[in-house]
Amino acid sequence: MYSPKTIAHFSNPHNAGEMENPDGVGEVGNPVCGDMMRIMIKINDDRIEDIKFQTFGCAAAIATSSVTTDMAMGKTIEEAYQITRQDVADELGGLPAQKMHCSNLASDGLKAAIDDYLKKNDRPPLGTEGEDKDKYKTYDEDFNNE
Repeated sequence: MYSPKTIAHFSNPHNAGEMENPDGVGEVGNPVCGDMMRIMIKINDDRIEDIKFQTFGCAAAIATSSVTTDMAMGKTIEEAYQITRQDVADELGGLPAQKMHCSNLASDGLKAAIDDYLKKNDRPPLGTEGEDKDKYKTYDEDFNNE
């Protein structure tokens, strides 16, 4: 069902945990399956210097979070913003069709974290048309405007 790489990222996730004083935070979730992801980034000179995630979800959700952080580490924010859902799934060697939504969450969470960083620095978001930009909100939008 899962590729060896997916199993490896689930069994030993990379970059999992909390981050103190992140520059950007993206939180996304899927109410249908209950998966929730939080991606935190530290930026230096518009490059992702550190990235962490916290995920509540299935093996695929944890694996996609882990591999997305690996894919984004060290990239410029523009390069990282280009990581797509399909890129995440391909990097893992594919995902079962019913688990493709997990790669959606990981790439959307990364985009949300980057947009949060840009917003905090009075800069416009990188994309006005994401894969499903309306389906995610930045941490600030979700939790500071209630």
